[in-house]
Amino acid sequence: MMPPLAALSLRHFSAWFGNVRALNDVSVNFAPGQVTAVVGPSGCGKTTLLRATNRLNDVVPDFRHAGEILLDSANVYANHVDSSALRQRVGMVFQRPNPFPRSVYENVAYGPKLNALVSGSALDATVESALRRAALWDEVKDRLREPALALSGGQQQRLCIARALANNPEVLLLDEPGSALDPGATQRIEELLYELRQQVTIVIVTHNLQQAARASDHTVFLYQGSVVEMNNTRDLFTSPREPQTEAFITGRFG
Repeated sequence: MMPPLAALSLRHFSAWFGNVRALNDVSVNFAPGQVTAVVGPSGCGKTTLLRATNRLNDVVPDFRHAGEILLDSANVYANHVDSSALRQRVGMVFQRPNPFPRSVYENVAYGPKLNALVSGSALDATVESALRRAALWDEVKDRLREPALALSGGQQQRLCIARALANNPEVLLLDEPGSALDPGATQRIEELLYELRQQVTIVIVTHNLQQAARASDHTVFLYQGSVVEMNNTRDLFTSPREPQTEAFITGRFG
């Protein structure tokens, strides 16, 4: 059974690495049942924002923050929050496919086994369900015991999505998920996001403005760690409110 869709928001959130400020007073909502793209030039804080959401930045020396990140109204940085449990609720897929050097089956089963979500025959059903949700089951159902690294790049990335989905997350974060893939595999990932958005709240960081326009319902434009504009994707790309947004989407900088 899938968990309910989660509401995710940042409230006056700032982040530093040492003395370098990466995010500056960011307040933004990521709506349930929607794909939200975060765009902006290199170094603007996109990945920092994504990694802050499930506290992956905590492992970086000299990281500190101010403000709140709320998952269903609860601050993920509250003292009682266990970061491992948080990452079960807020899954992440990285820029390059990074399957474990194990079988296809073991990749998807790893999280549910580690988190003691299911066992025995229920684990088989969980693996199948996650692979189906990631639109990969038909391609690998006869290859479950083969090495995951034998899959194509696009299949590996969908396997990583299935691995995240196997934990039944409420939020799925994706950091440039198509940048290392060919156009056909990237298109399949975008189609998959459209299918998944009714099952999980999705936030995607991308440098590809065409991908943001195709794959997202809402878009957030970040520049130098601050939110310049956020709007539904069609309006942001066709009628930006801010001159800086227009300059970025028309290629005058970035």
